[in-house]
Amino acid sequence: MVLAALMGALLVAGKQLMSGLPNIEPVSFLLILYTLELPKETPGAIAVYLAMQGVLYGFGLWWGMYLYVWLVLWGVAVLCRRIDRAWIWALISGAYGLCFGALCALVYLFARDPAFAFAWWASGLPFDFLHAGGNFLIMLVLYRPMRRALQLAKRQAHIAE
Repeated sequence: MVLAALMGALLVAGKQLMSGLPNIEPVSFLLILYTLELPKETPGAIAVYLAMQGVLYGFGLWWGMYLYVWLVLWGVAVLCRRIDRAWIWALISGAYGLCFGALCALVYLFARDPAFAFAWWASGLPFDFLHAGGNFLIMLVLYRPMRRALQLAKRQAHIAE
């Protein structure tokens, strides 16, 4: 439980550190690595991250989006967990960044109407492209060294899989 809390706190801290960059964040990258290397702790880390985001920014409609968008990425990572190629994970992470706005717009289908959901998604496309590019580059550059570092840390801490 403590490990999951620390992982969630790292998600929050990483997002905060990069908050000056539009939609470029390490959350997608870390969540994928967590899922691959610490699968039992990852749902708890997501819960901590979600709770802290609500505390920091308020529990508005945007927070409702977060309740499912990060679970979608977690689900994709679980389904693809056997993949160990940085470029494939970079494509997956980039595609997730590109789809992020569309996933978030789903809440407006129920809160408003389809026209509003489409307009909200379309107006955010430039940010989705930045999100996709950031996710792709972060994953491509950091996947291998960070996955090895996480594996080493698990061995040193005697964390069983």
